[in-house]
Amino acid sequence: MASRTAVLVCQGRAATHGRAGTDRFSDPVAAELLYDAERGPVDEVRANSAPKGWQERTRYESVRACAEIVVPRTIAIDDALRTHATGQLVILGAGLDTRAWRLPELARTDVWEVDHPASQQDKQARLAEAAAARLRGPDDGDHPSPRQPERTGLPVLARSVRFTPVDFAVDDLGTALAAHGHDASASTTWLWEGVVPYLTREQVRATLTALAARTAPGSALVVNYQAPSARAAAGRLLTRLLGSSITSGEPWRSLWRPQQMAALLMQHGLRVVSDDDLLSLAHALPGPAERRASLRSGRVAVAESG
Repeated sequence: MASRTAVLVCQGRAATHGRAGTDRFSDPVAAELLYDAERGPVDEVRANSAPKGWQERTRYESVRACAEIVVPRTIAIDDALRTHATGQLVILGAGLDTRAWRLPELARTDVWEVDHPASQQDKQARLAEAAAARLRGPDDGDHPSPRQPERTGLPVLARSVRFTPVDFAVDDLGTALAAHGHDASASTTWLWEGVVPYLTREQVRATLTALAARTAPGSALVVNYQAPSARAAAGRLLTRLLGSSITSGEPWRSLWRPQQMAALLMQHGLRVVSDDDLLSLAHALPGPAERRASLRSGRVAVAESG
């Protein structure tokens, strides 16, 4: 099944689609990957209608807060992918990512979605259900007009999507990618979003080592990570103790200061060319969204090989 974090991020994107106050953010596919029960809090956030029950209100606030995070993060990552586009895009810990289905700039790009086998089975089931729903017709005005789906699910805008199951506890990333046609001699754009905080430092280093072994000149890495923050740490500790967070069972395991991340990437042949916190990115965008101070701990860095 999909991780609770993956579902929450998808809910956040669905909640703010068409309502972010900027035309630079759009994700018409996210809502289609959610099951009916998961769409409930999304509809409430879109309607700005907070429920009264404690548990229902907790789900509502989690989705609302996530929606504020995903807008600047998604825009920054999408812009980086357009700037550093190559013929190969590898998404590590893809979860319910929708880029292969919504970014026309990927028309000449092969996309490898790397994730745990169970997570990929869940996503493929959601894609199949979304394709069937399009044939039946939209549920309401917020959903896209029905289109004829491909045999494998929703229409793919990327040149191809290759689901690459990897259990990092037992599988080798390089071997799995090679088995699914990834060319280590060609430049690759790597995307690592929403994963690093949930890994130990040893796991982060091990993944970068495997990544670097398949990184040819002209490649780039776009990585989203979390910097240390007393405010964020206190908030996550409180929600975990109360058991009130959707993601309370998925704790953060590693935090990195920008200088530490830059040094780590340099050790693996990657030079950081930009590294911005989400609060700064959010302030650069139009729109009425709240600028939560907690956004400052989230960061998006872009590094180039060579």
